[in-house]
This record gives sequence, structure tokens and C-alpha cells, in this order.
Amino acid sequence: MSLIQRAKNILLTPKTEWNVVAGETATMGSLLTGYVLPLAILPAAAAVLGGFLLSHGMFGVGYLIAMAVISLIAALLGFVISTYVVDAFAPTFKSEKNLGASAQLVAYSGTAIWVAGILSFIPVLGWIIALAGVAYAIYLMYLGVGPVKKTPEDQRIVYVIISILVYWVITWVITALIGGILLASIFAASMSMIPH
Repeated sequence: MSLIQRAKNILLTPKTEWNVVAGETATMGSLLTGYVLPLAILPAAAAVLGGFLLSHGMFGVGYLIAMAVISLIAALLGFVISTYVVDAFAPTFKSEKNLGASAQLVAYSGTAIWVAGILSFIPVLGWIIALAGVAYAIYLMYLGVGPVKKTPEDQRIVYVIISILVYWVITWVITALIGGILLASIFAASMSMIPH
């Protein structure tokens, strides 16, 4: 199934699509390169374009590209680490321990966030759309955890809450670390170009 068709189905008919996903096999690597990376690039590119247009060039292109790279790396590493964490927690919530299924759950649940992120640079409205994307991603994960991870109904809410919290913490830590390193490097490089 194509990326566009899968994203469309996950967003518009998630209950049906999660049952289709549950019958498929996937690896973390195939999802990372074939689904997560292409979708995560879209909001990063939109942020660069939107940041440049809305700031009228006030922020340098280098800064905007650095922020996009930070966002992209955080999304990719967040996906990988969260997949391992979701899979490690599976037995705690009477769910199937299966790394491929955990990768499917994390990747496809994130669809709403990446699609909403395309419009997140729009002042005020962008933040509302981004928050709606996060809320819908949580709902998508809740719908998917049963069919994909074989999670019993009484365990789903707590499993999803823990998974989402872990994902957010991981993403924030990665963003802070990479952002600090990358921005410090840019600052050091720009300081070295100043004549003494």
C-alpha cells in the first residue's frame, strides 16, 4: 500500500485500517524509511518555508534549516526509541511483545501529528491544528493498540497514556540535546567568522 493511501486510511477510516495493519508484517527499518521519514520531512520543510515567509527573512535561513533538522532528527529518533519502549511495556499491559507491531503502532499513530505539522507555522491557527493533530494521534493509538498489539480493552487507556508520555519525554529530551549541540555549533561557527 502506498504511503499516501495508508496515511489517508489511517486518518479517515482508522478502525478499519488498524484491522488491515494488524494483518500485515513490517519492520522498524521499513517503516522508518518508507513512512516516518517522508512524513516527518513535510512539517520540517513547511516550518522552514513558513518561518522564512512569516519572519520576512528576520531569522536566517541557516537557523531555520537547523531547526528543521532538529525537528526531523527528533522525530526519527523518537520513533525508534518509542518503538522499543512500547514493545518493552507490552507484557505489563497483557499485550503482544512484537517489535514490528510496536513500530506499526507508533508510526501510524504519528500520522496525524505530521500531517497537522504541515500547517503548524500559521500563527494561532497553526497551534490549534497542531494540538488537534496531537489529540487525534492519541485517539489513533487508542484505536490501534487493540488490533495491533492485542491489548485487552481494560489495559488500553493506561498503555496508551504511558506510551504517549514516554514519546513526549523522549522527543523533548532529544530535541533539547540535539538543539543545544547544533545551535552551539552554529553560534561557534558564526563567531569564528567575525574579524578580530
